[in-house]
Amino acid sequence: MDRTRLPDRSDLTWLFFKTSGRVNRAAYFLSGLLVSIIQAFPYYHFKLLPEGSPESETWWSIFVVVVMATLWPLVVLAVKRLHDLDKPGIVALVLFVPVVSIVAFLVLCLFPGQPGPNRYGRRTNEPAQP
Repeated sequence: MDRTRLPDRSDLTWLFFKTSGRVNRAAYFLSGLLVSIIQAFPYYHFKLLPEGSPESETWWSIFVVVVMATLWPLVVLAVKRLHDLDKPGIVALVLFVPVVSIVAFLVLCLFPGQPGPNRYGRRTNEPAQP
């Protein structure tokens, strides 16, 4: 991605839905933050309403749908972040282990990626080139 222009639809599709390539710490954290905000919106509305009300049930259902819809983008981001660390994407499965997921998230946010090209791409924040 060229930093001098806004991302277009294909950049966002790659970032959230395709596992090829690498992302750096900042892109991983900020993209994950965006997904978390999207998840928090229906949860916030659910918590504002009285428990058991039809409106709270609706917002809970919306929250569950949003969380299910955002699981893949979160996995894709973790896979590309692992690629930047020159690790296989399958390691992203540790994000589903409750306590380990916190440590894994911190590692992905804090450890710098491998400088220069690696087997997953020439540069960070772009799809892998064949």
